[in-house]
Amino acid sequence: MDKFVIRGGNPLTGTIRVSGAKNSALPCMAAAILTEDEIILENIPQVWDIATQRRLLSSMGAEVRPADAPNSTTIRCRTLSDPVAKYEIVKTMRASSLVLGPLIARTGVARVAMPGGCAIGGRPIDLHIKGLEKMGVTITQEHGYLDARAERLHGAHIVFDKITVTGTEDLLMAAVLAEGETLMENCAREPEVADLAALLTAMGAKIEGAGTSTIRVQGVSRLHGARYRINPDRIEAGTFLVAGAITGGDLTVANCNPEHLSAVIAKLQEAGARVDILGPDSVRVRAGEQLRAAGISTEEYPGFPTDMQAQYMALATQAEGVSVIEENIFENRFMHVQELVRMGANIKVEGRTATVRGPAKLSAAAVMCSDLRASASLVLAALIADGESILDRVYHMDRGYERIEEKLAGVGAQIRRMGNIFPPRDEPADAA
Repeated sequence: MDKFVIRGGNPLTGTIRVSGAKNSALPCMAAAILTEDEIILENIPQVWDIATQRRLLSSMGAEVRPADAPNSTTIRCRTLSDPVAKYEIVKTMRASSLVLGPLIARTGVARVAMPGGCAIGGRPIDLHIKGLEKMGVTITQEHGYLDARAERLHGAHIVFDKITVTGTEDLLMAAVLAEGETLMENCAREPEVADLAALLTAMGAKIEGAGTSTIRVQGVSRLHGARYRINPDRIEAGTFLVAGAITGGDLTVANCNPEHLSAVIAKLQEAGARVDILGPDSVRVRAGEQLRAAGISTEEYPGFPTDMQAQYMALATQAEGVSVIEENIFENRFMHVQELVRMGANIKVEGRTATVRGPAKLSAAAVMCSDLRASASLVLAALIADGESILDRVYHMDRGYERIEEKLAGVGAQIRRMGNIFPPRDEPADAA
């Protein structure tokens, strides 16, 4: 099992590049199911979740191979001989439900393993099911699988009970091949939804309002192939911005989209970091004289993202004063707190609120990664801790950050991997 060894104390300086967004790439790969033609996706991050999605599509009969450019993938679902998302493949990835909508739209049948719970909390699929049933799908649940059938999908008026990113994406993919018009309200507005809609539009779909709370889709009879470049990963970019600020460095984060980082940038500036947008794809961050306390409350986009809460908490340990952090999206997303406390942080948790008092002098420790973003927070804390920290179970990090240790080492971090070289071709056996 791989580990990271990190010696703290080095400010990060130079330029660090952001990879493509995993949370855009996964639904875009699923969208390839909707056509017999070839889909070429560029700027695909080489992470474990993407490797798992490749395996899933291949198991259904898709042809999946590298494209003609680095970090690019060609997918052709000429035939889907086995429209089943098998538990053995999807058990380590919570995005398995994303193939439900496109499978039923393309083949009229789908059998998808129920996504399990997640370390940070449940991700229920009931909103997907309710929407598909309105579109004419019959769904039964048995032995841990959802079995879906439909003669022909039809348009529907769908109002989400609560904002759901994967639910919005799943029903959007179903709607593009449904007969008639589908109107979806209270939709997720995340950039990843707009990214998927842009790909679907390039494939011939008729979509209005993606990126807003109301999406209108006119169904078409078929979609065609397309070539599409995935957006930069806004959470990786935000993580690097925090890394530059927390280490007192001078870091330029390149290949990012500053418009997608507005909430994170505003909060870093409130906390005393100096953040400058250098252009349409780069942001520079420098620490001020002393970071100061500034609370956050996680919200759906365009609010402060839940996927940046753990990283910001690491920063808050170094800020003067009391920072109150409210987690409103997932019910169990403070699992990193006990590890930060072991390193010397002063954090108290009551329900969905964490109170952080700083600045705290952090010291190196052996810590355990519990989920993807918790892993990132521990890396950030280790970068400023006194001594050498060992981070165990970094396969969580490998699910969503492409060779992060190499990127950080390139801008001055003392970080190395103990174990196998990171090769995201198949999921690690212990990733469950």
